[in-house]
Amino acid sequence: MNKLAPLLTTPGIVVAPGCYDAFSALMAERAGFAALYVSGASIAYARLGRPDIGLFGLAELADTVGTIADRVSVPLIVDADTGFGNAINAQRTVRVLARAGAAAIQIEDQAMPKRCGHLRGKVLIPKDEMVGKLRAAVDAREAGGPLLIARTDAIAVEGFENAMDRAEAYLAAGADILFVEAPRTEAELADVAQRFGTRVPLLANMVEGGSTPVLPAQRLSELGFRISIFPGGTMRAIAHALDTYFASLARHGTTAPMRERMLDLAGINAILGLDAMLAEGARYDHG
Repeated sequence: MNKLAPLLTTPGIVVAPGCYDAFSALMAERAGFAALYVSGASIAYARLGRPDIGLFGLAELADTVGTIADRVSVPLIVDADTGFGNAINAQRTVRVLARAGAAAIQIEDQAMPKRCGHLRGKVLIPKDEMVGKLRAAVDAREAGGPLLIARTDAIAVEGFENAMDRAEAYLAAGADILFVEAPRTEAELADVAQRFGTRVPLLANMVEGGSTPVLPAQRLSELGFRISIFPGGTMRAIAHALDTYFASLARHGTTAPMRERMLDLAGINAILGLDAMLAEGARYDHG
């Protein structure tokens, strides 16, 4: 059974922080989150040291998802960008990410190479091409497989009403969840929810400094959204922490001034489960 589906039928909203590797996912799970968002942007930031402009491929994404799924038990919402090509590519993407451990797979209607949904200069594929891609993805999914999230970036390119028309077509094509990217005001968020919220789960993307106002999860739930993602917030927080840490180390030549904001060796090994792993290994020491 799909692990995300039951969360979408209970009251409230699923808050899914962004993760990009097994450690960030582990820390988020420890904090009590019921689902995680495997962020394409954050993978680009952390793995490549590059911006979110479509630079990594399916194999790198699947490898990342697999290592995360091996470490945590909560459902993973996976950002699959454009599906890495046409309809046939989208089918392979669904099969590969399902095997890696995705509970939901997000595919967007940008042309390749894509870019962050809150950057300018996005280019879309035709609506009918995206509909075909979604239908292909549905056909590739096995029973009980990942939910399919259809994302449209049309607000910034074609305007709000065209984005609504695209979302309507994507829902008819078989999307399980709709993601209308980058509404510019709370009123636009409310309009999205009013049109679709009673028919399909809706996802809202909260990006610090992006085009959409960052609202509390409770407010998004009141509007009618079922999932709230914070995809890049994790990396932005870590970037700030690393900037502070490295500046201090360069200035003082020691980590002493930062010690109160760090874990020591025992602390991090406790999080990683070192003692339990050593005990498990010891069971096999003598055959």
